[in-house]
Amino acid sequence: MNTQVSWLVELTVTPGQLHNFRALTGEMVESTRGEPGVLNYERFVSDDGSVVYAYERYADSAAALAHLRAFETKFAGRFLGMVSRRRFTVFGSPTDELKHVLDRFGATYQRPFGEFAYW
Repeated sequence: MNTQVSWLVELTVTPGQLHNFRALTGEMVESTRGEPGVLNYERFVSDDGSVVYAYERYADSAAALAHLRAFETKFAGRFLGMVSRRRFTVFGSPTDELKHVLDRFGATYQRPFGEFAYW
């Protein structure tokens, strides 16, 4: 069974905050780069700069939990002052402990489709 967990978060950027959010994202990228078990940490933006998509993938639920704890400590306050979550979709089979944390973000869950050897 694959233990990887990933998510796609759709964020609405507060008007006038795109530049500040870009700077914060730079800090977040550098901080996350040193975390074990982070497989992907990417951001994408709409043409008009009003929506940012965050794609993150972790080796397992423990790595995702460690990341979320670091995020809450270092960045959550500033983050929530610049964006609001529109959608938070989780892929994989997160542990109950991780789901408990993700539920606070309004996450929805998509489980693997069949027991194929995905890569």
